[in-house]
Amino acid sequence: QVQLVESGGGLVQPGKSLRLSCAASGGIFSIVARGWYRQVPGKQRELVAVITSGSTTNYADSVKGRFTIYRGNAQNTVYLQMNSLKPEDTAVYYCNLRTTRSDYWGQGTQVTVSS
Repeated sequence: QVQLVESGGGLVQPGKSLRLSCAASGGIFSIVARGWYRQVPGKQRELVAVITSGSTTNYADSVKGRFTIYRGNAQNTVYLQMNSLKPEDTAVYYCNLRTTRSDYWGQGTQVTVSS
């Protein structure tokens, strides 16, 4: 059973930084991509950043130049470095792992950007 455990969310002031982590465990095969999504109440979940098995990255226009997605040395962990945070970045952030057969999701971690 694949499990994704997120950490690193919290309350931060505008302009500051946070780093989210997503550790994967379980029988993981044929990974296509790892990604981060976010959701605010009343809106659909949206893609923030994704990194493919070939290390290609893609970002939402709203976070380009501020957020970076990368894999850790152990390869089972993916990070989202978030710099120059804005109040509109406030959301629940979800980790995603996509294989050739299924999508897996973490439980979500709250990020609040407020002074």
